[in-house]
Amino acid sequence: MEYKTEERTPNRQTYAQLLAAVKERIQSAQVRAAVAVNQELVLLYWGIGKEILVRQREAGWGKNVIPRLSKDLSSQFPEMKGLSPRNLGYMKAFADAWLKKQFCSKLLQNYRGSTTASF
Repeated sequence: MEYKTEERTPNRQTYAQLLAAVKERIQSAQVRAAVAVNQELVLLYWGIGKEILVRQREAGWGKNVIPRLSKDLSSQFPEMKGLSPRNLGYMKAFADAWLKKQFCSKLLQNYRGSTTASF
């Protein structure tokens, strides 16, 4: 069955309403996507920091593991930024400050509930 559409110009007011509704949906989706990405990255960084802490505390690894880990991760993930020795040290400090993952998750839930920004 073939549908025929008329070549009519939409009413300015109804078109403006459509445009506004679609723009709002796009902006809302962008915010939700950004929050989800940020949440995953925060949890990733916390997890990396925790792994470093555990290895250093329980296995007796020294501070030299951070530059070595940075070099190896950077070669495995060349497109990923933020794997410098300094940033890995920040991840370790972050995990040390927030020892329990529940606190980190709670922080993210609070952040997620307060997002009202738009792009």
